[in-house]
Amino acid sequence: MGFLHLFIVNKSGGLILHRPLGPAAPRIGTNEWLRIGSTFHSLHAIAAEASPVKLPGNKNSSGADDGIEQIEGGGIVLKCLQTRTGIKFVLTAEPGTPDLDMVLREIYVLYSDCTLKDPFYELEMPIRCELFTNAVDNLIERVEAGGAKTR
Repeated sequence: MGFLHLFIVNKSGGLILHRPLGPAAPRIGTNEWLRIGSTFHSLHAIAAEASPVKLPGNKNSSGADDGIEQIEGGGIVLKCLQTRTGIKFVLTAEPGTPDLDMVLREIYVLYSDCTLKDPFYELEMPIRCELFTNAVDNLIERVEAGGAKTR
């Protein structure tokens, strides 16, 4: 059990961050990550439209647009948290990895605290914030060590 990758897609489908989170994470090139990010964004939008069950107002419990929340496949779990502003935080992990929802919510808090408060960060642009990167690494280490408590 363990975390594999984190990728963040902006509201227009552009990949703004991708990073491996563990040693078992497959090595994927930057161009492939760009393709994965935009493809996931498109699939998320299609899933929201094609869903036979519509949530009230086409919104999920956090107020974001309806769409893909989790995909489970051969040896991988993909979990997505879409914010009200349309940014998608996507975490991939091995099956049985605990606390995926909590980790995604905590990554969103770290994004808000570290990245959005950086005076040099521009919205919708790639994230190059060392404080955010270090905070995500610390969170993953803490969760994998069994201390899944949020701040």
